[in-house]
Amino acid sequence: MIRLGMFLGDRYEILEKVGSGGMAEVFKGKDHKLNRFVAVKVLKDEFVEDKNFVRKFKEEAQAAAGLAHPNIVNVYDVGDEQNVKYIVMELVEGITLKTYIEKKGRLTVKEATSIAIQMGAGLELAHNNQIVHRDIKPQNIIISREGKVKVTDFGIAKSVSSNTNTSDAMGSVHYTSPEQARGGYSDAKSDIYSLGIVMYEMVTGRVPFDGETTVVVAVKHLQEDIVSPRVYASDIPVSLEHIILKCTEKSPDRRYASVAELTADLKQSLVTPDVNFVKEILPDGAKTVAITKDDISKIKQETGRIPLGRNSRQAYPENFGEDDEDIFDEDYDDEDYDDDDYDNEDYEDDDYDNEDYEDDEDDDDGILDPKLEKIMTIGGIAAAVIIVIIIFFIIGKIFIFGKTGRKPKEDNEPQIEDVLDGEEEEPEVPNLLGKSYSEAKEALNTLGLGIRLGETRASSDYEPGQIIEQSIEAGTKVEANTTIIVDICGDGEEIIVPNVIGQTRERAVKTLEDMGFTVDVAEAYDENEAAGNVISTTPSAESKGTRGSVVRLVVSKGKEKKEEEVSVPDIKGRTEAEAKSMLTNAGLKSGTARSSYSDTVEEGRIISQSINSGTKVPKDTAVSYEVSKGKEVKEVYIGNAEKKGSSESAVTAYLTGLGLQVSREEQYSDSVPKGNVISYSPGNGSLVSPGSTVKVVVSLGPEPVKTATVPGAGSDLNEITARGFVVGSRTYEYSDAIAQGKIISCSPSGIQNVGTTINVVLSNGPCAHSNVDASGKCTTCGKTGLTPPIVNPPADPQPTTPDPSTTPDGT
Repeated sequence: MIRLGMFLGDRYEILEKVGSGGMAEVFKGKDHKLNRFVAVKVLKDEFVEDKNFVRKFKEEAQAAAGLAHPNIVNVYDVGDEQNVKYIVMELVEGITLKTYIEKKGRLTVKEATSIAIQMGAGLELAHNNQIVHRDIKPQNIIISREGKVKVTDFGIAKSVSSNTNTSDAMGSVHYTSPEQARGGYSDAKSDIYSLGIVMYEMVTGRVPFDGETTVVVAVKHLQEDIVSPRVYASDIPVSLEHIILKCTEKSPDRRYASVAELTADLKQSLVTPDVNFVKEILPDGAKTVAITKDDISKIKQETGRIPLGRNSRQAYPENFGEDDEDIFDEDYDDEDYDDDDYDNEDYEDDDYDNEDYEDDEDDDDGILDPKLEKIMTIGGIAAAVIIVIIIFFIIGKIFIFGKTGRKPKEDNEPQIEDVLDGEEEEPEVPNLLGKSYSEAKEALNTLGLGIRLGETRASSDYEPGQIIEQSIEAGTKVEANTTIIVDICGDGEEIIVPNVIGQTRERAVKTLEDMGFTVDVAEAYDENEAAGNVISTTPSAESKGTRGSVVRLVVSKGKEKKEEEVSVPDIKGRTEAEAKSMLTNAGLKSGTARSSYSDTVEEGRIISQSINSGTKVPKDTAVSYEVSKGKEVKEVYIGNAEKKGSSESAVTAYLTGLGLQVSREEQYSDSVPKGNVISYSPGNGSLVSPGSTVKVVVSLGPEPVKTATVPGAGSDLNEITARGFVVGSRTYEYSDAIAQGKIISCSPSGIQNVGTTINVVLSNGPCAHSNVDASGKCTTCGKTGLTPPIVNPPADPQPTTPDPSTTPDGT
């Protein structure tokens, strides 16, 4: 049992649980030997004793261990300790693509394309290593915090050289290919289909096929046409639409031949998004496949003879279904690191209790091989389709071109030959009877036909090693690449196959033929065996074979000459000249250079490159890159600011809201109230650069008067400043008529310009004597009740702007 704090392999410390799936749990751990954090995937306790799950767990480690790529979660180690079976993997801090889609609703076209390209890069490496993932879905794609896309969970991956029949395992049904849904052969094109469904979900926010049960969804993959993604997202460019539709074709032959082709089209879609450059693959006619007795025998051995009926599940033999029951397994766990699909609960027996699918009572006791029944059904449908096509073609020729099969010729029109006349002539099957296997192979290959061994059996009409029967009669015209199955004569005597491994081709062939075997030779590269020497034999050495039967030799072609690989340099941030120089020095070529705006990368420097730095690629590979055009400068449109209000504050708020600067001036205006905007420049309808300055002119109201009348006797000093004048010198006189502190006279007087300095004579009261004491008694004349003279006169009042509403005399 796994527990926090324990060590595995004396180096991996279990720190915390980060995820859980159908058959395994994922923990964050620390590798104390290399001092780094890792992800430790541990098989659940309930599956440790189940050989089937242990096998799948080991297959995941084996499938991913040899795949080192920036877009694949790397496997570091695998172990079995204290009944704990674990895989040590790269720890990726991030979220699954499924979670990312759910958070954003749907992704932008550029974002989805970028993710698909990175997924394709990882899958291309897997496919080049003969590994088919078979469970591509958003839950198995992790996006790191740095934006790196990584493919994970090779839990049901298989080598295409091994048994890749999807009855062994099938990925999540929403993303599974039609061939996987029907339990047929799956290859790299199955992953391309699933990747197409993932792209569909990224750009639309939904999967194309959904239903209440996984069976319903699987049937839709088989029968229903996919709805164009542009129905749900009209902004998807036409190129990406056709790329997705080509990936999700029902027939594998109509999909992309490889992930490399798909990736190339995705990159092209970024350059020319509105151009449909996707090449449609027209389907060929269905090819007839002959089933030999060996094939039938193998089918019987693999499936047994299975009675069909209402209780057919109970009638299965005990050894049936270790893998077959996993066909529609699905687990919808959205944990970041583990989404294994080995939970069988989704497919209870109730899913198949539909009366529409029950067999008739008359057939309850019948015995029929299910795989043979499937082959017969598909063959019957294909034959019916071909017959219908032929009938329509014949009818068309009769009614359109006439009974001669050619369109009637007009006087001024050259005769057009039947379209079939220009087609390549179909090869004619030669007579192979009496020939050796190698002679027949050479004859058929010359015609573009293939050969396959059927049975080895006795015949009184032929010598051992000669062909006694062929699957297609001599003289029959067939399509190119058709495979002819042949039976070989053998006298029934069993002899031991000699060990010829390591011998030269000529010596091995002579040894086998001298013993009575027929020899078929194939070639393959081998790192250890010299060219021309035998690598292996089928049947293997020391096993028994019938005299006259075929022994296949695999002869070494020597070491495969691999293209020299170089590491891609990091050209991001470099100038274009520097980037080209670095690529040339690394043995690479400069590919397409695109330009785009960037807020972070200086103009003229590289933003990104088509192949990540550090990636090993063949010499002379072209590396494309993106060059920065600097920050994108967009012009700002100035609309009618006064719609927002004509006050200075309203206009200023509008302009600053557009990202513009504001400068202000003031002017008198007879028509615009004080504080409102008279004008702004550039004005309404102008286009300016972001951050530009707009000059705003603010009204001061009507311009004030220029002249006023100087106040007369009896006024005070404030009256002078109120009319816009400046108080000048002051003198004091006694006056019986003018009160103390009031103006006796002004100089100049009358109408004067505003701002003129006015000298004043102020009243010191009615007493003519200046010697008045504090009690009001004049010490000179003895008069009492007098006011003392003013010793400290008041400060001058400040002049003010006269009210423009008054008359020139200040009234």
